[in-house]
Amino acid sequence: MSTPLEPQSAQFAAPESNSAAILFQDVEKRFGDHVVLKDLNFSVNKGDRVTLIGPSGSGKTTILRLVMTLEEANAGYIYINGQPLTHENRNGRRVALKERHRNEMRKRIGMVFQQFNLFPNMTVMENLIEAPVHALKMSKKDATDKAMDLLEKVGLPDKANAHPLELSGGQQQRVATARALAMDPEILLLDEVTSALDPEIVGEVLEILRDVARETDITMLIVTHEMQFAKDVSNRVMMFDSGRILEEGHPEKIFSNPDHQRTKDFLSAVLG
Repeated sequence: MSTPLEPQSAQFAAPESNSAAILFQDVEKRFGDHVVLKDLNFSVNKGDRVTLIGPSGSGKTTILRLVMTLEEANAGYIYINGQPLTHENRNGRRVALKERHRNEMRKRIGMVFQQFNLFPNMTVMENLIEAPVHALKMSKKDATDKAMDLLEKVGLPDKANAHPLELSGGQQQRVATARALAMDPEILLLDEVTSALDPEIVGEVLEILRDVARETDITMLIVTHEMQFAKDVSNRVMMFDSGRILEEGHPEKIFSNPDHQRTKDFLSAVLG
């Protein structure tokens, strides 16, 4: 049986704040006996770009999957813009919320995955308009117009009628980014979006995401091993290890002069 992780110190307790786009309160996630996250408390303010760094298996992707409701916490609460995501506290009891509420919350959140997750039987255009038409009840014309604008933004206006398997990995990831943005999300989650790409095309995908960070006020929660990208787009970096926040701060501080030896060792290994 895994040894339970120690609770985090009070300095990482998430503040009660109307400015929090994402708020974790005493969140625990375990898979069987393995405790991945324990007493996790942190917040991401509206419009912030927060990057989670740390070794594989430290719980970073699990955090994104909890926010996207692809996984469910075993304890604690997650709030999105002040509203409970999957559970609420009723007189001291942790009560699961109805699926209809969860579906409404999901509409506010977009996620770009490592493996693109495009529907292979649909064209690029069909991939982009599927959720806006069915989830947001947008007209097909409006959804198509928006999708074309996004394809222009990601440099693929000529690929609207192509199928995903006809595209390179970099093109598929750009389509996946456009698909996430087609929902006008308040929050964008990025999970190692370049890890499945050939090194020579990583830059084109990251540049599009830099543009998103520069040109929008979308709140971004990012998991990446691309440290330069993290430094470019983030206003806060959090170092994770074994499901706990070891330290956090401005990218310049974390990357240039971290306080924790584990952070120094990790960055030394990643940056060579």
